[in-house]
Amino acid sequence: MPEKLKGKARGSAALASSTLSANEKILQECNRLYVEETTGLIEIAKSLDIKLLEPRKKITVLLIGNHSAGKSTFINWYVEEHVQRTGVAIETQGFTIVTSGRKRESLTGNATMHLYQHLKPLQDMKGVIDYIGTEISTSKQKKFSLVTFIDTPGLVDGDMKYPFDVNESILWLGNNIADLIFVFFDPIGQALCKRTLNIVENLCDKHAERMKFYLSKADEAGHESDRQRVMMQIVQELCKRPNLNRTGFEMPTIYVPTLGKQSRCVNQIEEVCKEIEKTINATIQNTLNQLEKDCTEIADAINEKLRIDDEARSYNLRAKSRRCLFFMFGLFVPMVFLANFLAVGLSDDILHSTLGKVGTANLRHYTSPVSSIWTAVPKTYHWHFLGGVAVLTLILLLLAHLSSKTRPTLGRRLKKSLLERREYVQSKVKSKKEALYKEYLQQSIGAQEM
Repeated sequence: MPEKLKGKARGSAALASSTLSANEKILQECNRLYVEETTGLIEIAKSLDIKLLEPRKKITVLLIGNHSAGKSTFINWYVEEHVQRTGVAIETQGFTIVTSGRKRESLTGNATMHLYQHLKPLQDMKGVIDYIGTEISTSKQKKFSLVTFIDTPGLVDGDMKYPFDVNESILWLGNNIADLIFVFFDPIGQALCKRTLNIVENLCDKHAERMKFYLSKADEAGHESDRQRVMMQIVQELCKRPNLNRTGFEMPTIYVPTLGKQSRCVNQIEEVCKEIEKTINATIQNTLNQLEKDCTEIADAINEKLRIDDEARSYNLRAKSRRCLFFMFGLFVPMVFLANFLAVGLSDDILHSTLGKVGTANLRHYTSPVSSIWTAVPKTYHWHFLGGVAVLTLILLLLAHLSSKTRPTLGRRLKKSLLERREYVQSKVKSKKEALYKEYLQQSIGAQEM
């Protein structure tokens, strides 16, 4: 890439970064620490047989409800842009992912799967791929830059046929993807839709803490007495189901405010925004805490590898010492007997010419114990004795061979790489985590408290 283009790319990246909120920067930086090609925690952990999950840059909010419950209307209100079709008909027949980006764009199912790799299992559900899409908005309203909404099909009972298994797909998203699950009950529609209640009960059994219930379009429910009656009907129906009865749920009344339209109904729609913001804050804290845990796990795994390597090197040193000892004794026994036979069997002239008088005297002096042993053995057992010496020699050489088995050790380059990675994780990444945590807390308590 020419230097001028590189400069433009760096300038664009810096400009994009400058428009991010503090929370966006924190989550994106955490994500970067995991996914970098060579120094990312995921790559480092993979080499240590540790599987780490890539932290998300946004939270995911799943919206469930009967048709015309106001799910799409709420998304449009939150984003402050008309990204979703609304109306009394069943407008949302598939799944729509609404997220923020650099330009307004609509993506089909295949493009959506390329963008969201973690949604790949949906491809295995027959028909879903043709009824899923993404709407990208440039809106920066509220906390939208940190939120991804998933608008689900409007749920109805009766003869309504869906082009895919709507129950299975919603349950999969709720169990595996959603950080928050909003359930909208429409007071003038099919609020007690059995399909909705069945899905909600199933999700509540595993993820009750993620689920929030709202009476949507509350301003259209008539007088206060009418709203109370509708809420009582819904609550009574929910309480009949064991998994819902034990959650102790609340059901705020919400509606999208309309300019020039007054209503006496209490509107708690801002509570929905606060719930989203609370989940974002919890996600940031959990991500930073998980970052430290993952760093500790990686460092501990490296320390364990180095400990095993040190033990292997110590074992190998002892094994080499034993091998040398057994090998020396294995050769020493036959050698001393051979030296004795030479000292006794060869004439003085031959020994003197080879070793000299002093050498000959030393040879006969040091081999005299062996000579005494040999003399003490009856002649009829000499061959048996030599056989025993040969067997002893073979045993000692076999022990030397068995002792030579060593344990595998780390190469110098690999060991150096592990030490560098441990230093990187313990020093740089943890220091970065501390800096990010400080930056996050400064938004709440201010720099003067730090």
